[in-house]
Amino acid sequence: MRAKGGFRFGSVMRFSRRKFLHLAAGATALPAVSRFARAQSYPTRPVQIVVGFAAGSTSDILARLMAQWLSQRLGQQFVVENRPGAGGNIGAETVVKAAPDGYTLLMVPPAVAANATLYQHLNFNFLHDIAPIAGVVRVPNVVEVNPSIPVKTIPELIAYAKANPGKLSFASAGIGTASHLAGQLFNTMTGANLQHVPYRGDGPAMADLIAGQVQVGFATMTASIGHIRAGQLRPLAVTTIKRSDALPGIPSVSDFLSGYEASSWFGIAAPQGTPPEIIESLNRETNAGLADSTIDARLADMGGMLLTGSPADFGRLIADETQKWSKVIRAAGIKAE
Repeated sequence: MRAKGGFRFGSVMRFSRRKFLHLAAGATALPAVSRFARAQSYPTRPVQIVVGFAAGSTSDILARLMAQWLSQRLGQQFVVENRPGAGGNIGAETVVKAAPDGYTLLMVPPAVAANATLYQHLNFNFLHDIAPIAGVVRVPNVVEVNPSIPVKTIPELIAYAKANPGKLSFASAGIGTASHLAGQLFNTMTGANLQHVPYRGDGPAMADLIAGQVQVGFATMTASIGHIRAGQLRPLAVTTIKRSDALPGIPSVSDFLSGYEASSWFGIAAPQGTPPEIIESLNRETNAGLADSTIDARLADMGGMLLTGSPADFGRLIADETQKWSKVIRAAGIKAE
């Protein structure tokens, strides 16, 4: 089967979560002397960070922020390259098929967790073919409405939707994106039956939400915060269990729907087989970046919650999210276009 842009999918074996976590945790096998020597010399030339979405996307913004930090810390340029298409699969495949030498990295988006189920015949298996390096940030999505809709809370939205069946629609950045899955999970848990309207990215979705062509959004904090502060959208709740300091006073959906959680998380990964000492070096420098006051402030302004930790920690996050959204996608019968 061939998707837009000539992207070809082939059959692959599904890879178990346990095996993936074993591989992610196994990045410590080389002798200490060899590892230290290689870590000391890396990098000797520019490093590419691939982003599977267009410039201006949350993935792109985060990749450029971390690329600047890593360039300063490691003495070589970390250059962002955008490879958009097929829900992020083109960028992901570019990296998993690259040489495992630490010179081609991926800014991992939440879409990878959905794509494992949405796309039945990928040329790669993300859990098998990637080596997690470090989480960067978890960003809440925001349940928001056009100000013309007479609701100010999650219970009011649910009641209004049920009293007006088929009249409310929600915008997403595309099928299988974090904003789509957050809305679908909301529908499943509430029976609100908001009609899904997919767009090609956050920009067009937000434009139509502000214009009133759609009434509800579940967009990322990054895409939403400026419009909320300008009074163009009314926030009802954030989708993470924890409330966000970027929107003080705004509750979490879970305050009203126990167990509801949806968010956009991002991190850095390399092709499977990348030397463990390079993984460790990049993990250490990424965590140092997250501790930097300038980066911390920038991420906090986006509503971000830091994901500091080990490569294995990030690997567990990817595996857990893949398992979680697989259930939602299958239950709702969602399929990639």
